[in-house]
Amino acid sequence: MEVLNIVEEESMELEGSATAAALINTSLDGAANVTNITFSPYYQHSLYVAASYILAYFFIFLLCMVGNILVCLIVLGNRRMRTVTNLFILNLAISDLLVGIFCIPTTLVDNLITGWPFSNTVCKMSGFVQGVSVSASVFTLVAIAVERFRCIVYPLQPKPTILVAKAAIVLIWVLAVVIMCPAAVALTVEKVPFHYMVYNGDFNHTYTLYTCYEDFANPQMRRIYTAVLFTHIYLVPLTVITVMYGNIGVKLFSTVVANRDPQLANATVQVRGRRGGQRMISQKKIKVIKMLIVVALLFMLSWLPLWTLMMMTDYAGLDRDQLDLLTSYIFPFAHWLAFSNSSVNPIIYGYYNENFKRGFQAVCKSKTFCCLMQCQLWMRIARLFRKGRSVQAPCEGADFKDATRNRLVLGLRNRVHNDNSLTETAEMKRSARVICVAARPERSVSDQGLEMAAMNQKSSDQESGKVSSLGV
Repeated sequence: MEVLNIVEEESMELEGSATAAALINTSLDGAANVTNITFSPYYQHSLYVAASYILAYFFIFLLCMVGNILVCLIVLGNRRMRTVTNLFILNLAISDLLVGIFCIPTTLVDNLITGWPFSNTVCKMSGFVQGVSVSASVFTLVAIAVERFRCIVYPLQPKPTILVAKAAIVLIWVLAVVIMCPAAVALTVEKVPFHYMVYNGDFNHTYTLYTCYEDFANPQMRRIYTAVLFTHIYLVPLTVITVMYGNIGVKLFSTVVANRDPQLANATVQVRGRRGGQRMISQKKIKVIKMLIVVALLFMLSWLPLWTLMMMTDYAGLDRDQLDLLTSYIFPFAHWLAFSNSSVNPIIYGYYNENFKRGFQAVCKSKTFCCLMQCQLWMRIARLFRKGRSVQAPCEGADFKDATRNRLVLGLRNRVHNDNSLTETAEMKRSARVICVAARPERSVSDQGLEMAAMNQKSSDQESGKVSSLGV
């Protein structure tokens, strides 16, 4: 009877419209026929499926938060890391953080609970911020691709300045806000007539179903708006990224081939360094090509399922059962895959980038990290022993803690900022001796062998620094 009373109240509210008349005639026959009333469970999935969704979304949320916060700390904590490329990567990290904060939790709740459990303000703000953050993330990927294209394919042309990069970032956010304004206006929360949620199968605990959706005056307007979003947030950015990175890959691949062919050695492409010097592109640039391919493919594959589903729901004319299947199982996976792109961006632009790799090491510096670095240095020295070189540590009473801190800071500065190479061999020898003492204090070594190890390490650092000279 409680449900019937609610139905009668809703029919009174809808009285006067053709739809209301039809519903009243078909639903209330002698105050007993309620065949058109729809009851849905409060929770959409079983405990096992819901737990799987929670774990999957929590994993990418944690990865997104930790990775992007580390990127922000690295760029903001070091003035010399504030290059044009790194500013774009910082903006990408900020937009990805917004995706993680506003998109992942609300999407998870929406996938677990039937209907919209929040207010109308949350509906508008959540949808608007989600769209803006995703748009800004995609537009930033395009800006990074264009900037790298200019620097690598046309190295002799004037490079973008910091001021230009800041202006581009402002433009990115303005475009993201403008393109999502129609969604912010159209989003609203409305009650679904004759549709109720049942909590744990108990019909004494029923709740009115509310939904957050884009209420356009004409359904055709929604289809047009979806097509506009698909074009501007996926299709055009994907095309630009593919073209830019394709040209970069061809350029670097041809350069590597030229370096490998002795007859084409004189045709090796050179780029102008920060101090006006000429640096040859090394064969290690093949790593850059792999990274660019990963970026383009990951962006395309992670967002393709979600955009395909959105276009299908607006243009394919699916029936109710098909829509329920998409909403319950396929849409949650598509959202998870799309949001995972924001989680793995720090891995791509950090792990493959020598500058950020050193920055991650500096931010994550701890006792465990120091021990790991000592083991790596000792492995290098051990390789010298295998080649028949002997070394000795004459300074067993040295202050290991302070010297290690100095070595780490100087080493990171040398690797992160390639134009600040260390020139004092004495400092390198002193640091290396201290490391040897800490690693194997009982072993005897000669100064000559240790100096050769330090010089070999410095040469290796300078060679690895060439990879990041193009701002990649």
